[in-house]
Amino acid sequence: MTVQTFGADNAPARPARPVGRAMWRGFRCRCPHCGEGRLFRAFVKSVDNCSVCGEDYTHQRADDFPAYITITIVGHIVLGGFLAVETLVLLSNWVHLAIWVPLTILMSIALLQPIKGAIIGLQWANYMHGFGGETDDLEPSDQ
Repeated sequence: MTVQTFGADNAPARPARPVGRAMWRGFRCRCPHCGEGRLFRAFVKSVDNCSVCGEDYTHQRADDFPAYITITIVGHIVLGGFLAVETLVLLSNWVHLAIWVPLTILMSIALLQPIKGAIIGLQWANYMHGFGGETDDLEPSDQ
């Protein structure tokens, strides 16, 4: 009698990549693999290869996910802060605008690059989008 396991991966085991460490290194805008090389060459444009260990980043696909995460974090902080201030102090609408609009813009700019780095670290640690040697099929298969 043979036992058939569904969903089992017959590929050879890959070395474990710690997700937390890779994401922390990416959040610090460093290479998730070695932690030394720079991850970005421009504000949110990743380098093609790490200058220290040579890890290839041309296939990373963070896309819009870092922006969604940034909006969620900044939105919760700003909305919570606005509601707390509105409950405790009576301020005019102009003062609220002078406080919350610049704070929203500055927090968004400050968080976008580190969050994108963390997402790239997450992809690297989980062998996603070419980090495991495979390529993503973006074109529908011809059948």
